[in-house]
Amino acid sequence: MAADAAEEIRGTAQGTAPVPLSVLDLVTVGAGRTATDALRTSVDIARLAETRGFHRYWVAEHHSMPGVASSSPAVILAHLAAHTDRIRLGSGGVMLPNHAPLVIAEQFGTLEAMAPGRVDLGLGRAPGTDGATAAALRRTDRLNEGADDFPQQLAELIRFLDDDFPDGHPYRRIHAVPGPVQATSPGGVQSAHRPPVWLLGSSGFSARLAGTLGLPFAFAHHFSAQNTIPALDLYRESFRPSAVLDAPYALIGVSALAADDEKEARRQVLAAALNMVRLRTGRPGLVPTPEEAEAYDFSPMEREFVQSWNANVIHGTADEVRAGLDDLHKRTGADELMLTANAHGGDARLRSYELIADAYGLPTPA
Repeated sequence: MAADAAEEIRGTAQGTAPVPLSVLDLVTVGAGRTATDALRTSVDIARLAETRGFHRYWVAEHHSMPGVASSSPAVILAHLAAHTDRIRLGSGGVMLPNHAPLVIAEQFGTLEAMAPGRVDLGLGRAPGTDGATAAALRRTDRLNEGADDFPQQLAELIRFLDDDFPDGHPYRRIHAVPGPVQATSPGGVQSAHRPPVWLLGSSGFSARLAGTLGLPFAFAHHFSAQNTIPALDLYRESFRPSAVLDAPYALIGVSALAADDEKEARRQVLAAALNMVRLRTGRPGLVPTPEEAEAYDFSPMEREFVQSWNANVIHGTADEVRAGLDDLHKRTGADELMLTANAHGGDARLRSYELIADAYGLPTPA
């Protein structure tokens, strides 16, 4: 790993933000919209994030969800790389058990060649979908085996990324291309640099593993808030300095949506919550409109779920969201906040990031 690996990982806070701010994009598709619309919105948000000083922009791997068009992170990241110049781009994350490690090394080596020095490889051990879809992806019904083998898969992937399998290993003569082997080949002029690896999690398993390996850690606070502080504590306690980092570095994913008035923010998060109700009850679909959500007859159990879910969504006016993010940072000590704005329409999501940038006095375009 290059000596400046830690500099790529650690961002710099902009404006009055307490830590670097970043974006997590699920490429959500609203009712009446297409995947093409959603991807165009992703480009618009990535461009806004770049011009306003957000540190990185990640997309997440999900499958068999009509309202989430991010089944192919590497493809989307290539598209975003073509429309941006500086912002870091990465996966938040690639679900490694769904893929052969060599394939991921090749995909992200290709992305690194497209956008040198600004690609992150965030890895998770969950399927990113339901069990049946995971079985279809992996061509096996032994799903626990994939999660249990995650440390071995991770080690294999890192060997491919670094091109350093030891002599005698069956993969010694296999190389991930684009990759470091090109720099050491006769006449090679390619960079030996490769994307930094992050571990993602919503419980303690990846927190401990990231700490033990001295890797940066990203925690999914946006859907596992009750585990955030225990996982971060475990990561910090387990941390061992490495060639990548000499001290822990943890970001947390946060659901945050700002609007021009509090009522509009409530309408948008209600629509996103209804989408989650349907997903959790086996009825995944497109993100409903705020009007549909307001007219929906929630059962007592569904209403209880919505209240619980939205309690962890920081929403309201820009000042209210800023206060909520500041409080969350104080409680968790996170080194970076990665914001995800879930709403029906792209305009609402774009406006949310713009308002948050303004609230923190982030840089404005020249």
